[in-house]
Amino acid sequence: MNQMRTGSGGPPIPPPSIRDVEEAAGRISGVALRTPLLRYKTMEPGEPVWLKAECLQPAGSFKLRGVLNWGRSLSAAERERGLSTQSAGNTAQALGYVANLLGVPARSLLPDSAPRVKVDGVRSYGVTPVPVPFSALMDYVFDRGWEQEPYSYLNPWGDRAMLAGSGTIGLELLDELSELSAVYIPVGGGGLVSGIGSVIKELRPAVEVVGVQSTACPSLGAALEAGRPAWVQAAATICDGTSVPVVVDEMYPLVSSVVDRVVLVSEDDVRTAIARLALGNKLVVEGSGAMSLAAALGDRRDGPVACILSGGSIGAERLAEILTTRAG
Repeated sequence: MNQMRTGSGGPPIPPPSIRDVEEAAGRISGVALRTPLLRYKTMEPGEPVWLKAECLQPAGSFKLRGVLNWGRSLSAAERERGLSTQSAGNTAQALGYVANLLGVPARSLLPDSAPRVKVDGVRSYGVTPVPVPFSALMDYVFDRGWEQEPYSYLNPWGDRAMLAGSGTIGLELLDELSELSAVYIPVGGGGLVSGIGSVIKELRPAVEVVGVQSTACPSLGAALEAGRPAWVQAAATICDGTSVPVVVDEMYPLVSSVVDRVVLVSEDDVRTAIARLALGNKLVVEGSGAMSLAAALGDRRDGPVACILSGGSIGAERLAEILTTRAG
């Protein structure tokens, strides 16, 4: 993998329009949940922290919104070709869920470092996993490898239907929270923050959009500091779903236009957030999903804030270890 490359040479990804997002909301209704907005339970004083529990989606993460919107937008001929994507795990699980609804096969490239719980989850939905080294996966993206394949391919970061599906979370937040000062959103490839952020900046621009990344993989922070996409050396992290070492050229203009600032969270803080969510709010959340709460709890809050709990794919052994060591 040539780390000098930061994109495939395609045009910048445009933001989804409000109409795109509203149409997506109608298209996914009845399958994807309008997930509950729960108040974070704490005895500490201060402005409320609200939790958007995307971990409760049928396929376990927010990805279902975008994948379902995309799948239901395909023609019959496109569906019959089978569905394909590349994924750290959650997109592939959502792809399998949608493929089952549509009655078509699906497969996904996965980094060979993906946690077993996510690989097993992918298989459980009938998706054929294709494990590859992460460098090969990024080469596939940069070389547009899907163009040489028969499948209908879903770009998990920048497909317009994916962004519109993610944007439905923004519509729900603004509908339920008349007073909102900031929203904390996990950032990997940038699709989630772009979808939600586009809606918020269009409808209520005073709300601060905070991108959250792990200190182990601060690719967006590095890009904003450099003023362009920049590679970072990713370290091992519990936040595997957001471990993307570069925000690609095609996504960077959109991501940078909607994110007001980036907050980095430590492994220790994320583990604490996972335990607090499980014990206090009875929510099982993976590392990437708990990043938003970890950031909000360590940040100065000037009003009510919302945290996107993006997914719940965490192994039983890891969860048990965290609860055992963080129970106090």
